Amino acid sequence: MQPIDVVMLTKNSEHLLARCLASIYQNVVVNNLIVVDGFSTDGTLEILKTFNKQHGNIQILTLKGSRAKAREKGISQVKTDWFLFVDSDVILCPDWFKKAQKDMQPDVGAVWGVNIDVIPNMTHKRIVKLQSLVARHSFILRGGTHDTLIRRNLVWDIKIPEELHTYEDSYLMKWIRTKGYKTVIGSDIYCLHYKPPENWKTGNAVANATLEFKCGLIYSKNFAYVVYYPFFMCYWFLQIALQKSRNLLSH
Repeated sequence: MQPIDVVMLTKNSEHLLARCLASIYQNVVVNNLIVVDGFSTDGTLEILKTFNKQHGNIQILTLKGSRAKAREKGISQVKTDWFLFVDSDVILCPDWFKKAQKDMQPDVGAVWGVNIDVIPNMTHKRIVKLQSLVARHSFILRGGTHDTLIRRNLVWDIKIPEELHTYEDSYLMKWIRTKGYKTVIGSDIYCLHYKPPENWKTGNAVANATLEFKCGLIYSKNFAYVVYYPFFMCYWFLQIALQKSRNLLSH
């Protein structure tokens, strides 16, 4: 398998970063791991340094700004024909890159792996299936970069509006499609998404949903998303309610 560059955005990601990095090196042939860090104050940088001692190919950049600027910064350092965006709070499925290669067809510009939100202590098959369906439909409407292969020559010149701290992934997918290439859901790849512990708090969930709504509707003008947004809101709060109920039962 041909080595590829991997781009990761981080900021205070210590809750899962070591497991995330391990899954990357186990399932991807990494040329360079390009990390754009938003001045982390926890153990993120120490974890990265530990892995760099093992692999010797981690490049750490620091940037204060939105995810839009961070993604541009990461892309600017890519040298391989294809590269992989991986979020710092996901774990790749076994053989992720090996399985993804069959979807890297000549007319494809991006291959996305389904992200499955992990609700702590919740493994019911129906919940997992619902999560997969919601994630797939969300990608069709607005894109995603949790675990996404991208052709470098399609995005090397991209200029993402700086105010898109979220929804920058939608802009990226649209950019690729305007160049005549498809953005597809990988046929057999996925990642497990472990949200930071603070994201399970109702206040943070409301703040994140508000930011998503603002960027998605004001900046991207994605009116199709307006129709489905109440459903996504209910789904997110269902996740929080399930997590809180599990916490109560465990005490």
